Amino acid sequence: MNRDEKSSKVSELNETFSKAKFSVVADYRGLKVTDLEKLRRELRKNNAQFQVAKNTLLRLAVKGTEHEGLSEHFTGTTAVAVSFADPVASAKTLAAFAKEFEALRIRSAALDGKVLSGDDVVALSKLPGKQELRAILLGTLAAVPTGLVRVLNGLPSKLVYVLQAIKEQKEN
Repeated sequence: MNRDEKSSKVSELNETFSKAKFSVVADYRGLKVTDLEKLRRELRKNNAQFQVAKNTLLRLAVKGTEHEGLSEHFTGTTAVAVSFADPVASAKTLAAFAKEFEALRIRSAALDGKVLSGDDVVALSKLPGKQELRAILLGTLAAVPTGLVRVLNGLPSKLVYVLQAIKEQKEN
């Protein structure tokens, strides 16, 4: 890579880190190219990407972004997963992939300017995703009016049962 290519790569990575909501630093040593492509496909479904770059370029790229705390973790063979949407979905994908392929090790992550450990990323992956939380909220919101209707309907129906019982008693 010549100097111009490096500077364009740094600016491209800096733009990526600036837009990212969540980024994960991982060690990919020992993974096959086909496995990496599989991971990239899975991450793309969640509006995320997986890039391999030189550590010096990554250190330069994170300067001035929320992910600057990750610069000390750029050592050895480094890959970065960057999520632009739901951090939980990306964390789930990475944790599942790391469990399936032990060669992928999650070193650290950055979320909202805070540096997380690899264990924190695994804990984040166990949380419900955005779609699951929406479904839970919708179910809760739908349960309140349904319960109110049942309570309000209960009193008149009891009155009807009492009147029916009185009618049957008088007929006998």
